[in-house]
Amino acid sequence: MRKIFAAVLLIAMLCSCAYADDGVIKIGVFNCLTGQNALGGQLELEGTQLAHKLMPEISGKKVELIIVDNKSDKVEAANAVTRLIENDKVCAIIGTFGSSLAMAGGEVAEKAKIPVVGTSCTNPLVTLGKKYYFRVCFIDPYQGAGAATYALRKLNFKRAATLIDVASDYSVGLGTFFKTAFEKMGGEIVAELKYNSGDQDFTAQLTELITKNPDIVFLPAYFAEGAIVLKQANELGAEFKFIGADAMDNPEIVTLGGDSVEGFMHTTFAYDPSMKDMNPTAKQFTEEWRKVHPDKDPNALAAVGYDAYVMLKDAIERAGSAEPEKIRDALEQTKDLPTVTGITTINVTHDAEKDMGIVEIRDGKKVFIGTVIPEN
Repeated sequence: MRKIFAAVLLIAMLCSCAYADDGVIKIGVFNCLTGQNALGGQLELEGTQLAHKLMPEISGKKVELIIVDNKSDKVEAANAVTRLIENDKVCAIIGTFGSSLAMAGGEVAEKAKIPVVGTSCTNPLVTLGKKYYFRVCFIDPYQGAGAATYALRKLNFKRAATLIDVASDYSVGLGTFFKTAFEKMGGEIVAELKYNSGDQDFTAQLTELITKNPDIVFLPAYFAEGAIVLKQANELGAEFKFIGADAMDNPEIVTLGGDSVEGFMHTTFAYDPSMKDMNPTAKQFTEEWRKVHPDKDPNALAAVGYDAYVMLKDAIERAGSAEPEKIRDALEQTKDLPTVTGITTINVTHDAEKDMGIVEIRDGKKVFIGTVIPEN
């Protein structure tokens, strides 16, 4: 019996160490470090790297971060996840900025049964039907409804329009959710205009919007194109307000848009250094960020990159193992976890239930206005 027990114990130890060879836990990161979404991906990576710097060990084992660039491309995203799993033998993965990239990489991770913690990938399809994909962010139905609720209930704007990137799953989804919520609450959608990723001239769409005379335009764009839209709208003399979503939460938007972005609002994750009442985790993150990056302010994208590492660390510790299946099971049981962007609980669809913030650009700086609860 002793020999049998010893054999069973040895097998258990080998299994628990299969993904932690030589006392090292390998965690992969796939994010867009080059290409169209590079600025967003870089910010998220910096947040993840800060968390790793502050928490370099999990349960006494050293953590090795293996970082792969998905190049802001769907095919490269799938390839990046494949390399992390097949070549680097990671036990879990963090990423990525861009829902379409998360979906492409997620298919690979799902087949390999390797858990992934998403950062700012908010499209519902990222986790829909997936056993191994989770995320630290809220999802687009919640975000779109939040923007609509704020526009109609808080700002009392009754007439809205949308300007959507038809080549982006993120933008199309958010536009639909905003419209549905706005109309359900009694608002009117006076125009639904479209463009394609990479467009530089929005004069035709903006001119038509001016003729429709909306109170507010919902612009779920990535920040670089969004800044161009805002600049051209200002040049055309547009008087309506704009409200965007989390992909506009990038400090470079002021650099690109200048005075044209003044008064622009967007939904975001519930963190900004301008917040008056930070939770303890957010305070620590802010203080540590400024030690490492004294030349730039912390931001919401870095915050979710940080939170993804925290959530994965918590799951591995509760699992007592670096085995992917056990990590997956623990992630599924995440509840009331303190993170930078608020108390995080994972629901049955593997999405985070947490607050949503509203930010406005005032005097060239982002100001955290507060949180909003979307109407159902």
